[in-house]
Amino acid sequence: MTELNHIAIIMDGNRRWAKERNLPTAAGHKKGVTALRNTVRACNDLGIKYLTVYAFSTENWKRTDEEVNFLMDLVAITLKNELAEMDKEGVKISFIGDMSRISKKLQDVIFNSEETTKNNNGVNLQIAFNYGARDEITNAVRCIVKSGVKAEDITSELICKNLYTKGIPDPDILIRTGGEKRLSNYLLWQIAYSEIIVRNEYWPEFDKKILVECVEEFRTRQRRYGK
Repeated sequence: MTELNHIAIIMDGNRRWAKERNLPTAAGHKKGVTALRNTVRACNDLGIKYLTVYAFSTENWKRTDEEVNFLMDLVAITLKNELAEMDKEGVKISFIGDMSRISKKLQDVIFNSEETTKNNNGVNLQIAFNYGARDEITNAVRCIVKSGVKAEDITSELICKNLYTKGIPDPDILIRTGGEKRLSNYLLWQIAYSEIIVRNEYWPEFDKKILVECVEEFRTRQRRYGK
């Protein structure tokens, strides 16, 4: 059986889900939080060790101030409300991305969630926040250059050690909801050999049944890694 340790998800479609129901955008994002909560629990049930989700991209700052501020508040509120339960369920939370641009208040909430759950042994939940793959790779190169490494000594392994995801295995599956067929600057280095599954359902509709279908589809694929 093909080994499955890590699932990455582009959680797309919150706004379209809300629009089709004549609801405010905020309703779609709130429903998306419920979908994420259920997905984390489903991963725990299925024995999936790593789950990485795209919560806020470096490009999302281009949205209206109202929506950006709502999303920032939603992350803070969700972490505060869900932390005790996730900790109880053994979820280990970490954030990947450039935290320097977000408020000190939200940084403190994020740090607390990471510290509270750092010794847990359940699913490892990586939340990509203010994340962009090009930004991540650029940052990794800068770190390597600043450390004084010679050009001829730079290897792919060294780059991996300087990415936000250092120490995290590459995703086996990349799932994108909402039907769009693009990568949206997400984990471009890490998904070099990931199996890509596109679902037409919007993210608020994602549930354990859909996740199981994605896992079953993955099991039917042969991973050749260029061989």
